[in-house]
Amino acid sequence: MSEVSIRQARREDLDAVLEMIQRDSFAYQREDPASREDYARAFDAIEASAENALIVAERAGEIIGTLQLTFIPGLSYQGGWRAQVEAVRVRADLRNLRIGTQMMEWVIARARERGCRLVQLTTNAARTDAQRFYKRLGFQASHVGMKLIL
Repeated sequence: MSEVSIRQARREDLDAVLEMIQRDSFAYQREDPASREDYARAFDAIEASAENALIVAERAGEIIGTLQLTFIPGLSYQGGWRAQVEAVRVRADLRNLRIGTQMMEWVIARARERGCRLVQLTTNAARTDAQRFYKRLGFQASHVGMKLIL
């Protein structure tokens, strides 16, 4: 397997990122591929924010993984910052090749560089494989996540 590089996404990566999100079995019904302009606006907002980044994993010129990383200030943890990870995806045909591990190790290193006190994420309760993956990386199921869809 050729080397995987992890970097901030560029506008030309957007279609590959959207394809991974739209193929995801849990997101498939929520995501509307016809709303590309909305995705482009969201990409621009993420890119313009110093506290947000859309990250991609690339191998041999192909985008094979993605996630969003957000840095959040807070009063908890003695006023410590936290790194929030969202929308983690690895291309379905390349799962179980440690690409997700490399991406999360990259996130943890960036969080440490930024002085974060913790890295947090949520995963769908039905994603038992993802939960095992995150536990192997040292994450603990410490909270109950709740969402209100607007």
